[in-house]
Amino acid sequence: MSVQLRDVAGELAGVLWREHTVYRERSGGVVIRGEHVRRWISLAPTGGRDEVLVRAGRILDGGTTAPARSEAVVPLSAGTGVLAATCRRLLADAAADVAPVAPGGTAPKRSKRPGKAERPKGPGKHTSFGSWVILACVAGVIALYVYTAMRG
Repeated sequence: MSVQLRDVAGELAGVLWREHTVYRERSGGVVIRGEHVRRWISLAPTGGRDEVLVRAGRILDGGTTAPARSEAVVPLSAGTGVLAATCRRLLADAAADVAPVAPGGTAPKRSKRPGKAERPKGPGKHTSFGSWVILACVAGVIALYVYTAMRG
């Protein structure tokens, strides 16, 4: 099954992307990486004889892979065309999950706390009252230290 899966993955990779890398996983599956499109496809044997589990996901910055966004079971006897169509659908699902990139090249900001609304910012950044109190206390401690050091 592993040799057949590797052959199918090689054909499939040529159909999906001009630039790709195909390698075998420890579990016996095969992964196709499309670095230029920042996506990956995994083909893994299932419990069935002629079936393969197809998973798709994104490649993150730095080259690590994100967990699979979608998966499907496809019979190998269906052929490369059906397998490629399934992979394209799964890749489209994985691409739909990605936040759009702004024209400046940066992704939109997301709140670190999902349930909280971000506090509106005023026209500029101002130092809050609490920060002024802390600065005054620090200045007082420094002044006290200098006074006691000079005195004696």
